[in-house]
Amino acid sequence: MSNTTSSTRRGRTSILCVPAANPTLVQKALATTASEVVIDLEDAVAPERKDVAREVVRGLGQVDGGPRVAVRVNPVRSPWGLRDLRAVVESRADIASIVLPKVESREDLAVVEHVLDGIAAELGVAVPLRIEALIETARGVANLDDICARRDRLDGLVIGYADLSASLGRHPDADPLSWTPIQMEVLVRARAAHLDVVDGPHLTVDVDELFAESVERAVALGFDAKWVIHPRQVEPVTVAFTPSSEAVAHAERVVELLGRAHEGGSGALALDGELVDEAMAVAARRVLTRAGRR
Repeated sequence: MSNTTSSTRRGRTSILCVPAANPTLVQKALATTASEVVIDLEDAVAPERKDVAREVVRGLGQVDGGPRVAVRVNPVRSPWGLRDLRAVVESRADIASIVLPKVESREDLAVVEHVLDGIAAELGVAVPLRIEALIETARGVANLDDICARRDRLDGLVIGYADLSASLGRHPDADPLSWTPIQMEVLVRARAAHLDVVDGPHLTVDVDELFAESVERAVALGFDAKWVIHPRQVEPVTVAFTPSSEAVAHAERVVELLGRAHEGGSGALALDGELVDEAMAVAARRVLTRAGRR
């Protein structure tokens, strides 16, 4: 397993979620151009198929040059969570992180970390797995500060719209824009803790106007990437989250210019009539990271 950290996870854009119980779909997902594939042991797998799904995870081969691989496990307090974590540790694959559902406190993260360390010690292996926290309950949203405080292995936050909608009692026909306050809450908490933040999936397999609007909104708000639930959604999300060549060139100029300004003892300079300061450089570095240039 790779020792992947948030700082090395560059260029993530589209994250494809696929049910672990279907090995054919898993292999097809790993052959896509998605930045990351989340192999799902939780909601996408019926209880009677959990054992089969775990064997698929155990039997994963190496994915050389392919998408980053994550595994969504069941909650540790469920009948399947501990066995899921063991399967991930025992896998031959280069799994970078665990996606932990329904995270509501730093204790939820601590329990998983302790379990992983215990399994690793038992098996005599190193487990540098990171954790991505799914925020999909009202309590999880309310406790974002507490969750973000445990950062040893926390890689980022992901909004889980389906379960969060049920937790909030949200009507299925509610205006998508009504999600904006929660999206901003998650974004602010993630940025304050220097964590990646990922928008959840548009909850259909279509690539239509509503899907496009949800993607554009996620990009505009400042998310790092977005989950998708069908391979045909990968490309439009990748395109939307990939900075243009013009944006990359401008970002490189901003970073270079500010570096020269600092060397000369100045905190800001002008570029094309705009004041280039550290605030602009932060945005420029994010563009370069998204483009895989940092």
